[in-house]
Amino acid sequence: MDIITFKDFYNNTVQLSFSDHPFSDTPKHVWCLCKFKDQWLLTEHPRRGIEFPGGKVEPGETADEAAVREVFEETGGRVSDLKYIGQYFVDGKGGKIIKNIYVATVDKILLKHRYFETNGPVLMSELPEDISMDKAFSFMMKDQVLKESMKYALQHSLA
Repeated sequence: MDIITFKDFYNNTVQLSFSDHPFSDTPKHVWCLCKFKDQWLLTEHPRRGIEFPGGKVEPGETADEAAVREVFEETGGRVSDLKYIGQYFVDGKGGKIIKNIYVATVDKILLKHRYFETNGPVLMSELPEDISMDKAFSFMMKDQVLKESMKYALQHSLA
């Protein structure tokens, strides 16, 4: 199992792996790199900024089910294909977090009157080259999790 260790935006230690559930078989959080046609599908969180959809696994649902639900709640996107690519572990000041990372293909975006916790969908043909310096983007988009996940997804023809 290869693990990449680094500090995140808030100087917490993060361990990232593209192995099969290296930190937990039942993680409590999910994060989805979403593609809609030839664009990235993101959402805008009112406080954090632009980010890929994700969130907590609800009681009684699997992480895969949570990923599909979170994409729909935050963007209106209907996931047609979901692929697990990895998992990361953050040992942070607020506690320990284990999060599954997915690549999701969205085949339809439904316009909604209300998006759960976000301002709705944001489509981009490409992400900024130096996203870590762009104030429009969430802290979650500014560490090696995004960079390494994008690299992995592209190497494996998932994005």
